[in-house]
Amino acid sequence: MTIVSVVLGVSLGFGLRPLNLSAETLQLINFPGEIFMQVLKMMILPLIFSSLISALAQMDAKESGQMGLATVLYYLTTTVLATLLGIFLVMTIHPGDPSIKAGSLHDVPVDTDVSPLDTFLDLVRNMFPENIIQATFERVQTTYVAQRPRITKNSSDDVIIMKKAISTTRGMNILGIIVFCTGFGIVISQLGERARIVVDFFVILDAVIMRWVETLMWFAPLGITCLVCGNLLELDDLSDTASVLLLYVFTVIAGLILHTVITCPILYFLITRKNPMFIVRGMMQAIVTAFGTASGGAALPMSMQCMEDNCHVDRRITRFVLPLGSTINMDGNALYEAVAVIFIAQLNNVDLSFAEVVTVSVTATIASIGLGSVPAGLVSILLILNTVGLPVKDVSLLLTVDWLLDRVRTSINVLGDGFAAGVVAHLLQKRLVVSDARNDFRTEIKEEIELLKSAANSRRPSFAWSEHSKEVYFNALATNADSRIQSRIQSRSGSIANFNLHWRNALLEPGYAPLNKVQDV
Repeated sequence: MTIVSVVLGVSLGFGLRPLNLSAETLQLINFPGEIFMQVLKMMILPLIFSSLISALAQMDAKESGQMGLATVLYYLTTTVLATLLGIFLVMTIHPGDPSIKAGSLHDVPVDTDVSPLDTFLDLVRNMFPENIIQATFERVQTTYVAQRPRITKNSSDDVIIMKKAISTTRGMNILGIIVFCTGFGIVISQLGERARIVVDFFVILDAVIMRWVETLMWFAPLGITCLVCGNLLELDDLSDTASVLLLYVFTVIAGLILHTVITCPILYFLITRKNPMFIVRGMMQAIVTAFGTASGGAALPMSMQCMEDNCHVDRRITRFVLPLGSTINMDGNALYEAVAVIFIAQLNNVDLSFAEVVTVSVTATIASIGLGSVPAGLVSILLILNTVGLPVKDVSLLLTVDWLLDRVRTSINVLGDGFAAGVVAHLLQKRLVVSDARNDFRTEIKEEIELLKSAANSRRPSFAWSEHSKEVYFNALATNADSRIQSRIQSRSGSIANFNLHWRNALLEPGYAPLNKVQDV
C-alpha cells in the first residue's frame, strides 16, 4: 500500500498541475500529510527513549561497547565510500556547464562563516547537552553575529566585525538524547536485579509505543499520497528545471543508485556472507515511507518494524543501531554534497586541485555527520563551498531540484541503516546467544533456589541455611551446569568452540550469595 500511495501521489500531482489550483486548495491537499508527519515526529522522542534504554539494559556493558564501536566504524566506512563515489562520478560525467548560470534568478543570502571546526565542535557539544529536557527541543549551533567595534579610528566607512557566538536553534538534539539513553541503559544493565522494575517499565513502554506506531501506519497511504501530491503541485515550471539541471540530477541519482546496489550490498556480503537482497526486500516499506515523507526520523518506527519482523534482527540491535543511524549515517547526504560542490565549481570554470578535492571529501563526510539532523543539505553545501573558496550564489540553482533529490537520498540513508543493523547483528550473533544462555541459566538457578526455600520452610520453618549447606548445594549445581549451558548454546548456534564458562564467578563472586537474598544471586 505504501508503494501504491507514492505512485498515486505522483499521478495526482502531475494530473492536477494544469488546473492551477488556488493556495487554499493546495493547503487542504497538504493538510492530511502535514498531520501525518507531525504525529510521526511526535513518536520519535518516546521511541528513542524506550527502545534504546530497554535494549541496552538487557545487555552487559561489554556487549554494548562492542555494538557501539562496530556501528560507528561501519557508518564511517560507508559515508567515506559514498563521498568518494560522488566525487568520481561528478568529475567523470562533468555535468557543470557555465551557461546554466543564466537560469539562476535569485541568490540565497545565508551566512557562510561557519568553518568545519565549528561544525565538529557543535557535534561534540550536542553529544553532551547541559540540559536533557532542553535537548528535546533545542540543539547547539555556532553562529556569527555582525557587531560594530566599541572603539574605532576616524573613518568614513562603517567597520563591521563578525563575532562567533554559541547559540541554540529549534529542533530536537537527537544525538545528545542518544548519548544520554545509551549511558542510562548501560548503567541499568550493571545494576542487575536491583533495576529489574526500571527495565520492565521501559520494555513495556517500548511495546506500547510500537503498538501505537503499528496503528498509525494504517494512515500512511493517505498521508504519503497527500505529501507527494502537494509537493509536486507547489513546484514551479518543471520543464525549465529539467532542461537546465537534467545532467546534474542524473549524476546525483546515479551515484545514489550505485551506492545502493553495489557499495553497500558488496560490503554487507563480504562481512556476513549473506544475500543483501534479503535486507532490501525486508526494508522496502521503510524505504518507500522515507521517500514519501522525506524524513529519516519519520521513517524510524517503520524501519524498526521492518528489520525486526521481516529481517528477523534482534531488537537489541535495531533499537540502538537504527536511531543512531538516523542521526549520523548520512551516506546519501555525503554523496549529494560532494557532487553539488564540484558541480558549482564546474559552473564557474574552477579547476579544483587534488588538495581541494581531498578537502571537499573530508568536509562533506564531517558535514554529513555533524549536520545530519539539520533539515535539507543547504547548510552543509554552503559550509563546504566556503571551505574551498567557491561562490555561494549559485546554490539557488540546486534548490529547484532538491525536492526530488532530498527524497531519494533519504531513502538511501534509511536502507543504509538497515544494512548496518544486519552487519552488527551478524558480528554480535554468537555473543548475544551466549548472553541469552547465561541469563536463562541464572533465571533457572533463582527459580530452583526459590523452590528449595519454599519446600524447606514448609517442612521445617526453623530451618537455617549453613555455609556448608550452601556450598553443597552450589557444588551440586556445578556438576551439571556445563552440560546444561552447552546444550542450550548448541541448540541455538551449533558451536561452542569460543565459549568460556565464567558463570561461577558471575554467580558466586564475592563469596556465596545468601539464599535468603535471592535477588543478589
